[in-house]
Amino acid sequence: MTKDRRREKPEKRVPKPLDAASLERLALHYVERFATTRGRLSDYLRRKLRERGWADGAGAAPDPDALAQRLADLGYIDDRGFAEARAASMQRRGLGARRVAGAFRADGIEDSDADAVAPAIADRGVDAALAYARRKRLGPYGDPDRVQGDDRAVRQKQLAAMIRAGHSFELARKILAAPAADDFDPADFA
Repeated sequence: MTKDRRREKPEKRVPKPLDAASLERLALHYVERFATTRGRLSDYLRRKLRERGWADGAGAAPDPDALAQRLADLGYIDDRGFAEARAASMQRRGLGARRVAGAFRADGIEDSDADAVAPAIADRGVDAALAYARRKRLGPYGDPDRVQGDDRAVRQKQLAAMIRAGHSFELARKILAAPAADDFDPADFA
């Protein structure tokens, strides 16, 4: 009887446990490939330590937070620069301040860096909301027959979508109540 080769599973290669040099190489490779924050890098290093373990003869495992801080001190990681770029990108896609703040928390950005970026986020808030409405065809950018009518359910769904995108209730309500137009002055919604 012949063996069916399709059923054979290849043996999984067991990675070697980490030592200080290999952990630092992993960290450098990660910051080389990805724009990241200290919090994200620390989480990545903790996961790698959990997956691969620590070499017994290598001494005590180093603190991933300390390694991430050292790379930040060397200039390889810039949390504030990351926060500025991330906020601008999210707002170009039409996401509001609350969604940006949630992303900052998930990325491990400290409050001091988030507070430094907050004024720029607030300045672009109306433009982001208009971009979201335009992209999703809500309110003045939607189907005029459906939006201008008394379809309360449609208006509620649109309002809920804008709030989920991180925009304030008042701003979303003002934009959705605006008449159809090609271009708006952001000062109209301030």
